[in-house]
Amino acid sequence: MKVVQTPLAGLLLIEPTVFGDQRGYFYESFNARRFAELTGVSAQFVQDNHSRSAKGVLRGLHYQIQQSQGKLVRVTAGAIFDVVLDIRKSSPTFGQWHGVPLTAENKHELWVPPGFAHGFVVTSEIAEVQYKTTDYWAPEFERSIIWNDPAVGVRWPLDGEPLLSAKDRAGVPLAQAELFA
Repeated sequence: MKVVQTPLAGLLLIEPTVFGDQRGYFYESFNARRFAELTGVSAQFVQDNHSRSAKGVLRGLHYQIQQSQGKLVRVTAGAIFDVVLDIRKSSPTFGQWHGVPLTAENKHELWVPPGFAHGFVVTSEIAEVQYKTTDYWAPEFERSIIWNDPAVGVRWPLDGEPLLSAKDRAGVPLAQAELFA
């Protein structure tokens, strides 16, 4: 496993070691001891989530203001452009975003620490996204930052308008969002 630092403090790209031959491939998608050794993060995951979405579906930018969740995100079918926004007011990268392609083919994973908003857009015909969380889903604390906030300036790879949920259409700009200290 290789860990790649991103421009946002604490946000890590994980590149697993894949063993392949004519039969297919094998890799460990998560190993707690190795993850802690290489990242310095001792995460206890309590929930696994799995979503399936069609091309052009955009989910996010989501976070929980209490019961903040760390997330380990990967794609098991298709491809997405995964986006993370630093919403920690005390962070030197506050208000900055970073995006990476996560695909079933590249098998990369993204460690999103608590204190970030997270979202993605599906760039393949379908995508299945699986992610582990360090705290339970708490809808009463769930918040959304609007995907197209010009102050944030995420450059989503979109062909036209995205397909959004009512919750995501109702997201607020970063300037009006509840934030982390």
